[in-house]
Amino acid sequence: MKVTRDDIRNIAIIAHVDHGKTTLVDSLLKQSGVFRENQVVEERVMDSNDIERERGITILAKNTAVHYNGVKINIVDTPGHADFGGEVERVLKMVDGVILIVDAFEGPMPQTRFVLKKAIELDLPAVICINKIDRPEARPGEVVDEVLDLLIELGASEEYLDSPCVFASAKEGYATFDLKDSKSDMQDLFQAIIKHIPAPEGDVDEPLQVLISTIDYNDYIGRIGIGKIERGKIRVNQEAVIVNKEKADYQKKVKITNIFEFEGLKRIPVEESSVGSIIAVTGVEGIQIGDTICHAEYPEPLSFVQISEPTIAMTFSVNDSPFAGREGKYVTSRQLRNRLFKELQTDVSLRVEETDSTDAFKVSGRGELHLSVLIENMRREGYEFQVSKPVVLYKYDQDGRKLEPIERVYIDVTEEYIGVVIEKLGRRKGELISMSESKGGYVRLIFTIPARGLIGYGQEFMTDTKGNGILNSVFDGYESYKGDIPTRKEGSLISFETGEATTYGLHQAQERGVLFITPGTEVYGGMVIGSNPKGLDIEVNVCRRKHQTNIRAAGSDDALKLSPPRKMTLEEAIDFIEEDELIEITPENIRIRKKILDSNKRYKAKKHN
Repeated sequence: MKVTRDDIRNIAIIAHVDHGKTTLVDSLLKQSGVFRENQVVEERVMDSNDIERERGITILAKNTAVHYNGVKINIVDTPGHADFGGEVERVLKMVDGVILIVDAFEGPMPQTRFVLKKAIELDLPAVICINKIDRPEARPGEVVDEVLDLLIELGASEEYLDSPCVFASAKEGYATFDLKDSKSDMQDLFQAIIKHIPAPEGDVDEPLQVLISTIDYNDYIGRIGIGKIERGKIRVNQEAVIVNKEKADYQKKVKITNIFEFEGLKRIPVEESSVGSIIAVTGVEGIQIGDTICHAEYPEPLSFVQISEPTIAMTFSVNDSPFAGREGKYVTSRQLRNRLFKELQTDVSLRVEETDSTDAFKVSGRGELHLSVLIENMRREGYEFQVSKPVVLYKYDQDGRKLEPIERVYIDVTEEYIGVVIEKLGRRKGELISMSESKGGYVRLIFTIPARGLIGYGQEFMTDTKGNGILNSVFDGYESYKGDIPTRKEGSLISFETGEATTYGLHQAQERGVLFITPGTEVYGGMVIGSNPKGLDIEVNVCRRKHQTNIRAAGSDDALKLSPPRKMTLEEAIDFIEEDELIEITPENIRIRKKILDSNKRYKAKKHN
C-alpha cells in the first residue's frame, strides 16, 4: 500500500560557505522547543568538530530533526565549501526538498550555483531563504532577482521560478514572507517548509529498501549507516542483506542490531521505523556509502549519485626527520595506514592508495582545503607524519591527450587590485572570462584556470589585495593540458646544522630573507627556516653564537633587533613548499624541510636533474 507520510518532511539546507546555514539550523532548533527555556546553547551547535568551530565552516553533513505543528522535519545541514561537495551530492539523495540560503548582501556565489545545480538535477523542490537581512548593506530585493536569473541560467523548470521566498535573519531568529512585516520568530519559514516541500511517499507493505547516504563511525558499536527508508519497514533484530547497484555480485547478510531516529541533536532508539523516515542503523559492519539495505529475500539495490572524482593528491609518509618520534603519539607506518583507511569509511570523496614504499601513501582529495582539514584532524589526534607538495591528477582521452582539472574562479576586488590579479592569474594560465560591477564598490572577475595554477596562490592573493579580496573557486571539468606554469619565485633559507636558533644567528640570517622561526627554536640540518626573495636556496647557520672577547665595546650589549617572523599556518606551508620539500606535521609543530637533508647529497641530486 502506497502511503504519503504527511507527518514528515525531509530537507537539506544548501548554500555557499558562510551564508548562514548552521546558524539557521540553530534558530529552528531553539524555536521548536529542542532546548529548555533557560538552557545555555553555544552558537552553531551543529558544528561539533573543533576545526569547524574555529574556521566557521561546516565540513561534515549533520542530521537533526525538529517538530512543528505535529510534523517532524528531518534537517540535513550540508557543507558550503567546494572541497566538500561530495558530502552535498550524496545527502541530497536522502531528502525530498531543499532550503536554498543566499546572503542578502553577497547574493548567489559560486557554491550557490553548484549546490542549486545538484538540487535541480535531482528535481528537488526549493524554498529560497534570503538570509542576513539585518545587515546594514543588505539588498534583499536585488538578491531575489539574482537568484531568479541564476535559476533561468541553470535551465530550471517553471516550478523553481515559483519557489516561495522567505526573508530571514538567522542570527536574530526571525523569518518573514513580507519585508514590511515585523516578525520575531521563524513561523513563516516553518510554514513554507510544510506547504512547499513534499511529504515522502512509498509503499509500506513492499520489501524493505534503505539507501545509505552517510556513514558514521563509533569505536564502541562500529559503523553506523544513515539513510532514508525508500520502501517498507525496518525492525530491530531483522535479518537483512546489503547490496550495491555498482557491484553486481556483492551481497552481505546482516542483522539489524539497533535503529535510531533523529530528535533534536540526539539519536533516539526505536524498535521499528517506516517508509519516509531518516534513520541510523547499527549491526551493519562493512556497509559503504551507496549501499542499499534490503529485505533478506528481495535484494534490489537502488542507484546512487555519481560522486565527483578527486583532483589533487599528496603523499603522506612516516616522519624520518632527526626530530622524528619526539612529539607524536602515533608515528609508525601501520598507525598511519590504519588512520588513513579509517577516514575512507566516512569520507566518500577521498582516495588512499599504497605506494612502492611501505612508509608512504598517496592520498587524493577534492582540493587543498579537503586535504588540509584531514591533516589538521590527524595532527590534533596525536599523529606525526610528513606530507609532500600537492600535485594535480591528470586524465588522458581516447587519443592519448593529457587532460587536467580546471577550476572556475570568482574574484571580488576593488579597482586598484584588478591589474595585479589579472597579471598573476595570467602567468598561471588563467583566462579572464568576464569582468562586471559587483556590490559595495567591488569588481567581479571570473577566470577559468588549471587547478595546479591555484596551488600556492591563496596567500599571494591575500598579500596582493592587502586582505581585501575575496576568492572562490569551483571545479569546472577537465580540459587539455595548458602548458608549464612558473613555480614560486622565493628560494628557501636552510638551516646548516642541528641545534637551537640564537638571536645572533638569526640576526645574521635575516639579511638574506624572511625568517619563519624565533630564537630558541630547535632546528636541524636541512630544515627550512625562512624564505629568500631572490629565488635561491641558501644555507645559513642560525645556531652560531657571538665569540666572547675580553674587550667590551660601547653598545655591544644592546639587544640585536629581529624582524617579526612569518609564522606559517598549515595552508600557507602547503602553498609555500616546492617539489623537493616536505612538511613535517606533529601535534606540536609544523616544520618545512628539504626531502634530502644532507647538503652534499642535495647538490648532487640537483645536478643529476
